[in-house]
Amino acid sequence: MKNLWSAAMSESFMQQYPLVSDMPFQKSRCWNYENGCILTAFERMFHTTGEERYLQYIKNNMDLFIQDDGSIATYNLNEYNVDMINQGKTLFLLFEKTGEPKYRKAIELLVTQLKGHPRTKEGGLWHKKIYPFQMWLDGVYMTSPFLAQFAHVFNEHEWFDDIANEILLMERVVRNPQTGLLYHGWDESREERWANKVTGCSEHFWGRAIGWYVMAIVDVLDFLPLDHPQRGQIIGIFHRLAKAIVKVQDRESGLWWQVMDRGGEEGNYLEASSTAMFTCALAKGANKGYLEEWAIEAARKAYEGSLTKFVERDDDASLHLNGICSVAGLGNTPYRDGSYAYYISEPIRRDDPKGFAPFVMACLEIEAASKKV
Repeated sequence: MKNLWSAAMSESFMQQYPLVSDMPFQKSRCWNYENGCILTAFERMFHTTGEERYLQYIKNNMDLFIQDDGSIATYNLNEYNVDMINQGKTLFLLFEKTGEPKYRKAIELLVTQLKGHPRTKEGGLWHKKIYPFQMWLDGVYMTSPFLAQFAHVFNEHEWFDDIANEILLMERVVRNPQTGLLYHGWDESREERWANKVTGCSEHFWGRAIGWYVMAIVDVLDFLPLDHPQRGQIIGIFHRLAKAIVKVQDRESGLWWQVMDRGGEEGNYLEASSTAMFTCALAKGANKGYLEEWAIEAARKAYEGSLTKFVERDDDASLHLNGICSVAGLGNTPYRDGSYAYYISEPIRRDDPKGFAPFVMACLEIEAASKKV
């Protein structure tokens, strides 16, 4: 594995940041979805390589939070925040490998949140309690793969219908029929200033939001039963959306733009996290047989473009990923209006887990595809 980018990037990250909270822009040591991103990537490194240091890195980071009684330090169920589910994804691996009851109890605590989580009238999860009646694309990734694994591992198959509903509802309410792309967010109440008063949708196609959504689909399909009534429909909308994503891929670089359909416009830029997510989802979709050869070709082009534009080696030989949008949201204080000017105004960082982790996962999928050739 030493000569592969997946291993090289992972090793560099672990050496620089023995704990994820060691990263310079982490405000504090708290349970959050960014931790979950990088730990999920390293779980895939562990499954691919069998090397124990990846498992140990995950355990060291998770044990900062998981208490002996299964409670989670710094986590508050009553926030009803879907982002808080994402760090729970590696709990299944830890429970499988150690058998320690605290990990199962922590899984069940997060499921308890989702049992009582506020929902839209059609059953879609609110993004957060503080964002009433809103669904964001990001949220599908935070919750659905976790719930799908829970349903599979603990034989609670009734959750599969709920997961399918979340994926299909989200696509139905935010899809633009002209471009085939998905708007970042939807407000069922139409009360937010960023929401279209007719459709409830936000105004633009933010790359990473759509990236979260397609990664959610390919991860859910790992667990969704082959005979589930909505499985084929989910694969179908994934195929349709993947086509729309490839259509707006920058032809020269192979990368994707921060605001996806506004390539080359003033202030817009080629962005690393969305590119990594699309690379991962397209390659995994092709590897699993959901997508055809055009998808792996687009993924390979994006992968090569990322190595050229975003990957950087410092003088100390450490590896980094540049060009990652730090954050983008809707509403709150100060108010994020979902405008084009807003999306291009957020800071750009390097090594942010929201870009670094999907890049490692993209490398693994490209490497797996290469073995098949």
